[in-house]
Amino acid sequence: MRPLSREATLFNPDPAAYLPHRAPVLFIDRITALDPGVSAAGLVQIASDCRAFPPVLLIEAMAQLGGIAAGQQEGEGGILAAFERAELPPEVRPGDRVMVEVRIVKGFGKLFLVEGQAVIGGEVAAKAQLTLAIGAVQ
Repeated sequence: MRPLSREATLFNPDPAAYLPHRAPVLFIDRITALDPGVSAAGLVQIASDCRAFPPVLLIEAMAQLGGIAAGQQEGEGGILAAFERAELPPEVRPGDRVMVEVRIVKGFGKLFLVEGQAVIGGEVAAKAQLTLAIGAVQ
């Protein structure tokens, strides 16, 4: 995955400003980089008292961040339509700090092909290709 842009851009670091998701289904805690239509990065902090964080939820975190990167507008929603080439760690431990990065590969109207990865302790722990459908909620 290519590095995210180093240009300083203004954006709201709160993912709830972009997504309708709220706890307990909002997995991105903070957006750390955003280049709309191109890429995004964010942080998932696994609580130290978390009993279990299924690794498959890293794919949902990538999808949420991908929806933000795809440039969702107010009133639009997003759906994780498909994922493939997923590689997941055997576990995500309490206290883990997960950096999630996504890059828009292609856009097909309201469909977006997204590559994502999750990094834990400096090592790529998960990666996947996602297809997201973004559009007005009916």
